[in-house]
Amino acid sequence: MFTKNVGGIDRAIRIIVGLALLAGFFLHTEATYRWLYLIGIIPLVTGLMSSCPIYSIFGMNTCPKSEE
Repeated sequence: MFTKNVGGIDRAIRIIVGLALLAGFFLHTEATYRWLYLIGIIPLVTGLMSSCPIYSIFGMNTCPKSEE
């Protein structure tokens, strides 16, 4: 369905950052701009799918040839 263009290290960083931001959403319940933590959904989903639409637009690829 989607072309894999996110490699292993890039994928791991995206998943960790996404989970950290979502954890911040649940841990900082009194924060004024708490909803901004929900931006963590984007790196989490792109990391889990191994596909990034922005990479596709700019023709970037961090995925090794053997994984494509």
